[in-house]
Parts: sequence; C-alpha cells; structure tokens
Amino acid sequence: MADQVELIIQLPRGSSVDRQLRENPPDSVASGRVVLEHLPADEEGRLLPPRAGEIVLSVLSPEALAREADQTRQVIERADEAGGPVVVLVEAAEELRGDELAAVLDAAGETHRVVILRIMSGA
Repeated sequence: MADQVELIIQLPRGSSVDRQLRENPPDSVASGRVVLEHLPADEEGRLLPPRAGEIVLSVLSPEALAREADQTRQVIERADEAGGPVVVLVEAAEELRGDELAAVLDAAGETHRVVILRIMSGA
C-alpha cells in the first residue's frame, strides 16, 4: 500500500462506477494511491454539490479527463497551494479507467492540497 493517498474519488454508493471500481479497480486504486469514498445519492442517483473545496474543473464524462489531460493537469497544478481541497467534477460516469485517472492522479502528486475527483452521477 502507498505511504500517502494522492487522490480521493467520491462516487454515488451502488452506482455502476462504484461497482466497477470495487470489482475491477485500476492499479492506482488497488495500490492505495487512490481511495474511494462511497457517498449516499439523492433519489435520482446524483450526489449533491460539494460543500467544501475549490472546484477547478468540471467535465461531462471521464473520457474528457484523458482527452484533455494537459488542461486537467494544469488547472490542478496552478491552484493556489493554500486552501481546502481541489475538486474536479465529473457529471456522469458508468466506469472509470486508469487512463482517465492518470491526469488527475499525476497532478495530485504535484500539489500539497488534497485532490478530490467527484463523480456526480453513475448509471
């Protein structure tokens, strides 16, 4: 297990992405670099907006994280070193692959702030 958690993934408990990450986690999750926080969803299966943290990026799906990896890294790395968690929102995801996590995880390793990837809705 890693010495330090680099990324927290918040996701709706019982969603397809929750099941996928429990049953077939990417290496970064299995190694302990990433921890999963399974949160209760509302009646429509969505998480409420975060109450704390600085939202630095919002994308429609996790594919955008891989497709726009440079931008993802830049916005996280450019966030001021002081303050609460840095939050990246993903509006909806059925699954989350290692390549989609890579840009967020790489940038998380370069900042002293906690980085949260929040999946707002899963199938």
